[in-house]
Amino acid sequence: MISLQKLCALCIFLVSATALAQDTPKPAAPAPDPIKSVLPKTPALIPLTVNSDDTVTFRYRDKSAQNVAINIEGQPHNFPMTMDDTGLWSVTSPALPAEIYGYNFVVDGNRLVDTHNIDVRRNFLGNSSNFLIPATPAAPWELTDIPHGRIDQHIFTTKIEKNYTADQVPYDVYLPPNYDAKRKGGYPVLYLLHGYSDPEYAWINVGRANLMLDSMIAEGKAVPMIVVLPLGYGNLNFVTHGESGWNSPTTVDENTSLFSQSLLTEIMPTVEHEYNTAKGRQNRAITGLSMGGLESLTIGLNHPDLFAYVGGFSAGGFHADKFDEAFPGLDPAKANLKLLWIACGSSDGLLKTNTAFIDWAKTKGFDVTPIQTPGAHNWIVWRDNLLHFAPLLFQPK
Repeated sequence: MISLQKLCALCIFLVSATALAQDTPKPAAPAPDPIKSVLPKTPALIPLTVNSDDTVTFRYRDKSAQNVAINIEGQPHNFPMTMDDTGLWSVTSPALPAEIYGYNFVVDGNRLVDTHNIDVRRNFLGNSSNFLIPATPAAPWELTDIPHGRIDQHIFTTKIEKNYTADQVPYDVYLPPNYDAKRKGGYPVLYLLHGYSDPEYAWINVGRANLMLDSMIAEGKAVPMIVVLPLGYGNLNFVTHGESGWNSPTTVDENTSLFSQSLLTEIMPTVEHEYNTAKGRQNRAITGLSMGGLESLTIGLNHPDLFAYVGGFSAGGFHADKFDEAFPGLDPAKANLKLLWIACGSSDGLLKTNTAFIDWAKTKGFDVTPIQTPGAHNWIVWRDNLLHFAPLLFQPK
């Protein structure tokens, strides 16, 4: 048996040992690895600056690049950039007219999108970026405090068009501000077609057609209308396999024919069922740019019983010696179009073909409205075309 004296001595020893252990410094834990910053050593870089004098300063960092330039939509040449000691390339453009411009960096011959710019032009064959030179007062394509319409996105199952995943094809629909699903008489409809390599929303993403229509409607320049924006590839391979398809008239014709059938028998009936559309040819218009110009003229002139307003912006893909073949039995008197509007840029490579089409249509007896817009084959021209075309549609007599 442990005596009381021994038990007390043991307790004192344990308490002392515990205190000693608590007072003894512990070895320091190893320091964690320092967090490595993902930020650049240089201050935050703004790749593009729109200056107060309407010039634009572009910046691109790549010390290994040998040659860097900037390509700006509508400009006749690229602008070479110069590199500083840190590998930062830069250049300031001349003063530019108020507009929306697309641009790419051209790095050692390769076109690159500006990864610092979220305003991207999406395209099947190569993306680019946008910047805005604002106007005073604001241009129709700029966002302003006016009533705005809405854009509905749809996907349908096609039984006509080819090479879509699960036969699913998208199209968009613009509805004017204060759209009324029960409005008496409904709304007239414009079918607005994009160009080659574009997606269905190009007229919204790049053309800013919705903002322009909002502006024109707010100012009383255009009547409130529904605008249908379909994806214009009857065979999706026509764009996903590259531009070589244009070298085959058979391939071009197939793409146009399949798209035409789908628009007339799949998209149009669905739109007129789901939206409050005005009935009759006098309440339908069709136009488009480039490939969409080819499609709109082909569809509109071969179906004047469905469309009273037909337009083409820089239409491409026609052969001047095959107009009669493309429009068999076309009778201007029976067509009785309210508008045939053909536009092209004055420096566009397609001007000759569009001029030939205008001459051919006149010999057939059509009352053609020919438009030649300063500029080339680009959105600067096509936005201007829409601004002049849309106010002519569906106006009361």
